Amino acid sequence: MHLKILLPFKIYAEIKDVRSLVVETTDGQYGYLPHRLDCVAIVVPGILFYKSDSQGSVYLATDEGVLRKTGKNVYLSVRDVIGGVELGELYKKIESEFLTLDEQEKEYKRTIALLESNFIKKYAESTIKE
Repeated sequence: MHLKILLPFKIYAEIKDVRSLVVETTDGQYGYLPHRLDCVAIVVPGILFYKSDSQGSVYLATDEGVLRKTGKNVYLSVRDVIGGVELGELYKKIESEFLTLDEQEKEYKRTIALLESNFIKKYAESTIKE
């Protein structure tokens, strides 16, 4: 298979001789082989494992994203990838970087919602007075 890992602003990796691939999705871990039917999957923060003839077994930590398999081409579009770290360290990286970011995003969204509701409340009060 031909695996292309895409980040928002660049191509992280392009591997042309992938024999198998395992990725974590919203429905659990799924394995992909060259003759598997075409599909799309939502990827959650976790470990991506693939075997290739040129690199052997490779483990990467991936953030959330989407995987699309069409024929022998597999496109993995994620927000971030961490590689070059031992497997045991990858789980720590996922917890500290990808899952913490989700908490920061939740806090950001709460703050924005509070600002919006205060704006609407003040706007409503000013129109009632007129």
